[in-house]
Amino acid sequence: MTAPTPVIPVPPADLPGTLGALRAAGHQYRTVKQELRDNLLARMRSGEPRFPGIVGYDDSVLPEVERALLAGHDMVLLGERGQGKTRLIRSLGALLDEWTPVIPGSVLNEHPMHPLTPASRAQVAEAGDDLPVGWLHRSMRYGEKLATPDTSVGDLIGDVDPIRIAQGRTLGDPETIHFGLVPRTNRGIFAVNELPDLAERIQVALLNVLEERDIQVRGYQLRLPLDLLLVASANPEDYTNRGRIITPLKDRFGAEIRTHYPVDLELELALIRQEADLVADVPEHVLEVLARFARAVRESPSVDPRSGVSARFAIAAAETVAGAALRRAGLLAADTPDGRPEAAVARVGDAVSVTSTLRGKVEFESGEEGREIEILAHLLRTATAETFRAHLSGLDLSGFTALVDDGAAIETGELVSAAELLRQVGTVPGLAKVLDRLDLGDAPTPEEAAAAVEFVLEGLHLTRRLGKDVTDSGRTVYGGRG
Repeated sequence: MTAPTPVIPVPPADLPGTLGALRAAGHQYRTVKQELRDNLLARMRSGEPRFPGIVGYDDSVLPEVERALLAGHDMVLLGERGQGKTRLIRSLGALLDEWTPVIPGSVLNEHPMHPLTPASRAQVAEAGDDLPVGWLHRSMRYGEKLATPDTSVGDLIGDVDPIRIAQGRTLGDPETIHFGLVPRTNRGIFAVNELPDLAERIQVALLNVLEERDIQVRGYQLRLPLDLLLVASANPEDYTNRGRIITPLKDRFGAEIRTHYPVDLELELALIRQEADLVADVPEHVLEVLARFARAVRESPSVDPRSGVSARFAIAAAETVAGAALRRAGLLAADTPDGRPEAAVARVGDAVSVTSTLRGKVEFESGEEGREIEILAHLLRTATAETFRAHLSGLDLSGFTALVDDGAAIETGELVSAAELLRQVGTVPGLAKVLDRLDLGDAPTPEEAAAAVEFVLEGLHLTRRLGKDVTDSGRTVYGGRG
């Protein structure tokens, strides 16, 4: 099966087609940084969202990014993994003009009013106002390179093309150069992800790009005044042992901006809701357990704080829980007593699976080897208990504890249907208030009600009001006093 062909935007038919028509339309040449500044200010004045999809940075990172853009500074975003650095960098492209004029066929995206290479200048001089004008969409004006140790100067800047030399061109002629990624993103935004991973001798090649705005290839200096915004991402130097940003390069970035993880629970939840691709219904209280869990892991003394715990941890946890719910619905499809298919609704017990599947996303302290799942399981129980207290504290839950006072037991677990769980519970005093506190509405589905019941049972166990046992078959049995 072949991959889908990328859709290249088609410019509107009313855009000027020649240099003369472009001038007649009143078009003014602007640099990339002027373009970003003007469009950012326009969004500020109109109240339009400046960075849609970026969560948790409104009062911290984004104001610094805006100041850097308005000042015309290249910038480096410094932060641990999974803090949305790449997402933020890619969002900058939306601040460019939707369409910009270019000289057709120019590998450097040269502006018809500002040609760079001798060949383009000659082409403009010869054609004059009849010079054809092409149009480049802003989605094509963003370039990105993940820094790896094998990245070469040729990849980023360019190299001499021996075939063109053999054709008789001289080394000082730009036509002899096969341009790399950076000059090919001229009049756009270029990002270097994980800049410290770039070999120091390769980082040196970027010095001229950032300061003098020209490039050097094989010792030959080409006076090509590049027009671009250069943005880089990096982990803090005290975290990565793989490399560092050399001091002269750091000095040439106009702004160093520190990113961070979501500062509070609501932002963590908002990020999960926005990013997680959920294949089943995950009630809000289950999402909150996972958000608290991610924050607890991040703050645990057993976890290496220098590596961080990515926001992808909580997102993957939500997706895993949804997958567990869908698996239960699929396996129970033929076993429902009333013939009604089991709907895929996650329960708090489904979260147990994330402690094993996601442990690879966490870097533990060296003394914790062999205890990883035990640590994660403890933090998950803590997060569940905190969520239980936050929503159901002060509520009379004696109706649930009374269910097992006479020696009865309630079974739940991965393959216990909602109908079976509700049949064991029957009519419980206080269930309506629980459903209300958990925002499950006045008429919840049986699966939603079962999710609420399981959450109460687990919360009562974690607050030592109900006993719990796990059978060899994987079922969870609540009964007796904790």
